Amino acid sequence: MRPDRLLALLLVFAPLSLLTIGGGQSAISEYHRQVVAQYHWISEQLFLYDFAISRLAPGPGSLLVTLIGWQVAGWPGALVASIAIFLPSSILLYGLAKVWARYHGRPFLRAIERGLAPVAAGLILSASLTLLEASRGGWLAWVVAAGSTLALILTRVSPFMVIGVGALIFLATT
Repeated sequence: MRPDRLLALLLVFAPLSLLTIGGGQSAISEYHRQVVAQYHWISEQLFLYDFAISRLAPGPGSLLVTLIGWQVAGWPGALVASIAIFLPSSILLYGLAKVWARYHGRPFLRAIERGLAPVAAGLILSASLTLLEASRGGWLAWVVAAGSTLALILTRVSPFMVIGVGALIFLATT
């Protein structure tokens, strides 16, 4: 166990915790930038594997950070990364909940909520594009992603159907 790695995990993920109030997916692009591009702790492929595992496992999407911490510094790294990603946002959310309850229904709170909606959508779009680019699926991946997005926005088709069609497209081309 290297203490410098544990400190680095703490210093990377604690500030990012404050971006994850709406869910861990809002900070995926920054997770990727920090751990793959800046610190080179893990490869792009391993990041994608960790992302997939974190989505398949029960629990919050921020478990991706726990997996990264484990790969960077073993079990101590997993513990430090988990604390760093969950504790600051939990404390902030507790404080915000008290403010929201106190000023419930006030116009400035409604304005904040309306203003944060496009920010959250932009962060999720950024995460999607980061993962799509990291997957290196080529032009076909971009076409399937765009078609899937349009199908889900414009119709009432089941997301499972969209996933199945996307998988069939990739199976047919390999």
